[in-house]
Amino acid sequence: MPNPMKTLLPLAAGLVLGTWFAKRLVPPQARTLCPPAGQAGIRRQMEQLKREYEKQDRMRRDFTANVSHELKTPLTSISGYAEIIREGMVKSEDVGRFAGKIYEEAQRLITLVEDILNLSHLDEGAPGQERRQGIDLYALCERAVASLAEAARQRGIAISLTGSRQRVDGAEKLLAEIIFNLCDNAIKYNQENGHVAVSVTREGDRVVLAVQDTGIGIPPGETDRVFERFYRVDKSHSKEIGGTGLGLSIVKHAAAYHDAKIQLDSQLGRGTRVRVLFPLSQKEAQP
Repeated sequence: MPNPMKTLLPLAAGLVLGTWFAKRLVPPQARTLCPPAGQAGIRRQMEQLKREYEKQDRMRRDFTANVSHELKTPLTSISGYAEIIREGMVKSEDVGRFAGKIYEEAQRLITLVEDILNLSHLDEGAPGQERRQGIDLYALCERAVASLAEAARQRGIAISLTGSRQRVDGAEKLLAEIIFNLCDNAIKYNQENGHVAVSVTREGDRVVLAVQDTGIGIPPGETDRVFERFYRVDKSHSKEIGGTGLGLSIVKHAAAYHDAKIQLDSQLGRGTRVRVLFPLSQKEAQP
């Protein structure tokens, strides 16, 4: 009796590499084991796997290139400022300003590394050792709004919080990341004298976190792309806006970790609304 692996593996390899190889690699007995319809089905599956592999490989290469660029930019600034100070080319009264620039770029690096580590943990399905527990989502929003109030004020943005106290089961740190990144983006991509409205409500068996802004909006056809790593709606002002370009990717993966759904509506030039629908806490769902 022939070994199934010895017959199916060449078939799989042939289907990936193409029919020319398949005809030469697949032994006659393997062809008799799979009727034509079965071979066509396997071929479709293998072609789909090949396309998925190519997509993942392309994303990996893009991610590596983007990370290299994002790391190199602040490192180049740090190196340049430090070299000028070392060579004695800075007046004593300007040393503090240069040191401040070095500190800002170092903080940018730290934030980038932390975001990459967060994404890595989320990709692996192991976002730290924090256990799931009942979390007051409204209380987390209060903290996020308070921490971002000054940044909003500096940009002339009003930020408000409405709703009620609702509990969800989750990891507090990840939930805080979702709220902070959504609010931070709503501030950064807003317009002068704009507004950010944050709310926590209950809709049936879901707890809904909504963040709505009066910002620049997202071009039609690009709403799905905003959750890609390093994607920016306004690339021309990315340096002024700041951030790592990973915030919404973290939101996407952290939401998936909590079995939450994301809804995004946006109008170019008028603003964006993001809703994250969390399952109700088990304690709250009990009759």
